[in-house]
Amino acid sequence: MIGLIKRNFYKVYLINYILFLYKKRKKIKSKLDNFIYYIKYFSKKRKLNEVRNYSSFLKEKLKINIFLIKKIKNKIFEIIIKIPNFPFEEVKKNYKEILYKREIINNYKKKIYHWELGEKFKLFSTKKGAIISGNGFNVFINKGALLQRSLIQFFLEKNISSGYIEYVLPYLVNINSVYGTGQIPDKKSQMYNIDNLYLIPTGEVPLINIFKNNIFKESELPIKATTYTSCFRRESGSYGSKVRGLNRLHQFDKVEIIQISTCKDSYLSFNDMVNHIKSLLRSLNLPFRIIRLCGKDLGFTSALTYDFEVYSPGQKKWLEVSSVSNCTNFQSNRLKLRYRTFDGKIQLCHTLNGSSLAIPRIISAILENNQYKNYIILPKVLIKYMKIDKIY
Repeated sequence: MIGLIKRNFYKVYLINYILFLYKKRKKIKSKLDNFIYYIKYFSKKRKLNEVRNYSSFLKEKLKINIFLIKKIKNKIFEIIIKIPNFPFEEVKKNYKEILYKREIINNYKKKIYHWELGEKFKLFSTKKGAIISGNGFNVFINKGALLQRSLIQFFLEKNISSGYIEYVLPYLVNINSVYGTGQIPDKKSQMYNIDNLYLIPTGEVPLINIFKNNIFKESELPIKATTYTSCFRRESGSYGSKVRGLNRLHQFDKVEIIQISTCKDSYLSFNDMVNHIKSLLRSLNLPFRIIRLCGKDLGFTSALTYDFEVYSPGQKKWLEVSSVSNCTNFQSNRLKLRYRTFDGKIQLCHTLNGSSLAIPRIISAILENNQYKNYIILPKVLIKYMKIDKIY
């Protein structure tokens, strides 16, 4: 209860109502079992008309009670899907905490916005994206396209070398998939719907759904998986500088990692993922910070989230490029994602996800942090992919 209040979720009465419905269902189930017993008993005494009539009466009662149980089950489901995950104890209610900060100084004084740099060096064009599709779309051009492709390749290779298995996945998923990972009902209004399928808002959705309805051996965990996808979001309600340039797009590319772990080891998996993302950002030599989100900012499915933000010196603000979240057993409960312990018990898995990383904002941070008057210096780790060390 206290955990939900941390989220500013005050509909605690819903939990009491669910408990009431469970008790009610239990009573009806007891009646149901009695009806079934007596129907079987009287069905053996077929010769007596009175017995046959009473048996028919019991069957009608049985139908009514089966209907009532289904009705209660549906009501419980309607309520449960509106209740978010419970935050960890260390999550504060109203303020986020900066856990780590890495600053890098570029002595070039005149910092301009990444959208101006994109135009100056002919790297990308949101104007062309708007002509093709509308506002909130972008076209990468020439070295800009090469930079995006190089980042994707670099992130995937780093993920794979850290034990993540790569998957290439559908971008359209069914309603069961987005329900399983918790985007429905919470994020339904932010997703694009096409012929009863949904365009994925993140690679996490198809990546975790690969494993649903599974019972793993404890020795098989953790599962580590990665994918590169385009992501699609309506981003309704965003405006002004928040949507300038590459800040917030309806379609953007992202590399994702997930882990599926035992309930006792999910904190270890979480720290492993946090350290992995930290190493990626260090490799790119970018200024960044790590923030533990407070309860009111947590995603619907998350019990603990660390946001990674890179600094944008042109815009003079921090931009989120990754969120690493421990969803505990919230998604596993929906997806029937379980494991058999060494002593034979069946337990729900814990699921974790993180961006590694969101490409457009990483590009904007590289451009703004490494800019000079007539060129942009590229991170050393990208030179082998781009075959150049500067963009002129």
